[in-house]
Order: sequence, then C-alpha cells, then structure tokens
Amino acid sequence: MEKIFPRQLVVPTIILMGVVVGLVLYLFYMSRMTSYLTDDPSACVNCHIMAPYYQSWQKSSHQPWTTCNDCHVPQDNFVRGYAFKAKDGLYHAAIFTLRAEPQVIRPRAESYGAIMENCIRCHTQLNTEFVKTGMVKYSQVHDGKARACWDCHREVPHGIISNLAMSPNAIVPLPDSPVPSWLKKMMK
Repeated sequence: MEKIFPRQLVVPTIILMGVVVGLVLYLFYMSRMTSYLTDDPSACVNCHIMAPYYQSWQKSSHQPWTTCNDCHVPQDNFVRGYAFKAKDGLYHAAIFTLRAEPQVIRPRAESYGAIMENCIRCHTQLNTEFVKTGMVKYSQVHDGKARACWDCHREVPHGIISNLAMSPNAIVPLPDSPVPSWLKKMMK
C-alpha cells in the first residue's frame, strides 16, 4: 500500500473527499434538487425569473388540468421525459447560476417539439375530427409545411408575457427557507 498511495496522504484525502461530498450535498439541498423530480408546478418558481409564467398559468384555462411538465416535457416515454427534464434543468441551472438569463424567456428549439407534441396529445380529437389538421409534427412546422399550435393560439396558456419586468409583483408560492428549523431556533 505504501508504494501505491503514501500513508501521509490518507487523512488529507479523506478530509478532501468529505469536503467535496459535503459541498455536493449542500448544493443539492440549496437548489431544492428533489423538487425537480416531481410534477409540482411550484418547483418551477425556485427560480424567480419563472414567476410571471407561473402566475399566468395559474390564471389560465389550462391550470385545472395541467402542470408545467404536462406541456413542457415529453410524455410518450418515462425515460425520454426524465432525460429531457435533466438536460433542460442542467441548462437552466447553468444559465441562472451565471446570471445569463435573457429578459424574455423563450423555449429552446428542442422544447418547441415537446410542447407541440403535448398540444396535439391533449387535443387529438379537436385536431382530427373538428379542425381536421391531423397530427402535425413540429419538424413539419420547422420545414414550413405546417403551422405550430401557437401561431394561432399565441396567448395560450400564458397570456402575453413580454419580459420579466412585466409582472414584478407576481404572486407565487415562495420556496421554503433553506435554513433548517433547528438553526433558526438557535439564532433567536
């Protein structure tokens, strides 16, 4: 063992690994990482920039029937859905951590496909029997062969949200304080 890993480095290595594990656990706790594994829409407002979108969804006709994930995450496959959430979540985490978010949030290219799939999934009867548009794919929209749902339904379900400053006093559920209750009691 001595030749492979010097004995005097064992304790510092254990301490360093403990610090790294502690920092990772702290990051998971502070970012409310487990909340993103659920379908609870209030998880979306962990980032303040999502407040206007959350508030507009609450007042929309879709609110009683859908959550954010119902529209913004693929629903055809459990693995695809969570892989999409992970990829999108890591992107959002990086952008928000670096404070590089735009004033007006728009879906990424991959997100448009998921949103359109979900519009059609929920409104299949409308698309096939009443309007007779059929099952349009976003790739057809991208190629100019069809129209996206939001070309006509621009304000569904979020209304007009032109930028973050539009609703600075959006009423949204505040995330719980990350300070543990036992520590709050000690501070009193």
